[in-house]
Amino acid sequence: MSSHHVVRDFQEPALLIADGEPCSMQLLEQLLNWSPVVVALDGAFPKLCELGVKVDYWLGDFDDFNPEEKLAELGQSNVEIVHTPNQNFTDFEKGIAFLIEKGAAEINIVWADGKRLDHATSNLSSFVKMAQKVRLVMYNNWCKMFLLPKQFEKWYPAGKIISLIPAPIAKGISTSGLKYELENGELKFGERTGSSNEALADGLVSIRYSDGQLLMIEVDE
Repeated sequence: MSSHHVVRDFQEPALLIADGEPCSMQLLEQLLNWSPVVVALDGAFPKLCELGVKVDYWLGDFDDFNPEEKLAELGQSNVEIVHTPNQNFTDFEKGIAFLIEKGAAEINIVWADGKRLDHATSNLSSFVKMAQKVRLVMYNNWCKMFLLPKQFEKWYPAGKIISLIPAPIAKGISTSGLKYELENGELKFGERTGSSNEALADGLVSIRYSDGQLLMIEVDE
């Protein structure tokens, strides 16, 4: 059985659970632990019920079934249904927008990759778009991904794998503390990315860039 604690006024990140490949229960429980609000997208909700995970909102277009009847069938009475029928946006994007409206300043995301490549790619596109409005961090069992601010600095242990992925282009990139450094460099999706770099030694890694958007993926081996 897994649940989340009540945390006041989004002092901790909200949690959005998509309908892709499930992560480990260890990771899910870690993220649930202090999430003030948990939103499940469409098909993810019944799976979370089976896992005993408490959810605050169930969001989707619900084209194929009646969500109220499904809640009754699942024995769930304390979940608020958020019907979002607008077909111009994906449930993933609508879930992020809903949490922004609720006041979330940061949103953690799981179950957003794997399974269908079209869904995973669409989620990535929406992630880049919405990360300009709110801090987003996407997790799976091996990685976490977020959009880098124009200036970034963080301590990493030696050998920590760090990938820099342009979305779709980033210019004026300069780094320090990485095995493969950039000095006023440019990365462009489809041409050159900064995949599988690593921290050179225990210490600070610094990254700055002038134009475009740059995703960082931290890899846990």
